[in-house]
Amino acid sequence: MDEMKKNMKIAVSTNSGGLDDNVCQIFGRCPVFTIVEVNDGVISEVSVRNNQGALSQGGAGITAAQQIVDENVETVISGNFGPNALKV
Repeated sequence: MDEMKKNMKIAVSTNSGGLDDNVCQIFGRCPVFTIVEVNDGVISEVSVRNNQGALSQGGAGITAAQQIVDENVETVISGNFGPNALKV
C-alpha cells in the first residue's frame, strides 16, 4: 500500500483570501489565491497571494497556472479552469 503524503501545499482560488473565504468559480481571473501548507494533517501556514493573471489582457489562465507552479503548489481547488490553464 502506498504511503500517504504527509506534507502538501494547496492553492484555493478565492475572492478576498483566507480560510473563511469562498472558493472563486473562475481560476484564471480569481482575485487571490489562498495557499495552505499542511504538515502531518495539520495546517501549518496560510498565505494569500494576489493572482498575477487576474487583470491581464490575455492569457490569464496561463499566467495564473504558472504562478501556482512557481509557488510549488501540488493541489488546486477552484471552480472552472480554462483549457489553457489545464495545459499548464
